[in-house]
Amino acid sequence: MTNCVLCKDDLKPEEGQLIWRGDDCRVILVNDPDLPGFCRVIWNRHVAEMTDLSYGEREHIMTLVFAVEEAIRHVMHPDKVNIAALGNMAPHIHWHVIPRFKDDTFFPGSAWSKKTQETSNDVLEARRKKTEALPAAIKSAIANLA
Repeated sequence: MTNCVLCKDDLKPEEGQLIWRGDDCRVILVNDPDLPGFCRVIWNRHVAEMTDLSYGEREHIMTLVFAVEEAIRHVMHPDKVNIAALGNMAPHIHWHVIPRFKDDTFFPGSAWSKKTQETSNDVLEARRKKTEALPAAIKSAIANLA
């Protein structure tokens, strides 16, 4: 599909950081100033719906989503992890894996809700610091799947 933002392989630094890439999927650490640790697991080929994948492909991407969730829980110690696949704006299979905290900007709503509170800069900076350990933790979690 032309103009699909998730089909492009080049990632600008302000968009995020490529953590891991396999033949079928990749994992991105999203540069979201309000939600440090927000990751995406993206199917590399342009496919719109999970049911367009084979059972094995579905199992593969979900195994990666759960490995990313596990790494986020281990590194970030969130109050909750949100996992979402919307695709309304980008009809390309991708999963959002988002550490959530009771004091985050959008809590208790979704990451796409209106802001309900302000998180202090000190707290956000401490969480950003923790994200430095996420790439290694995610790579390790994925390596342990084999």
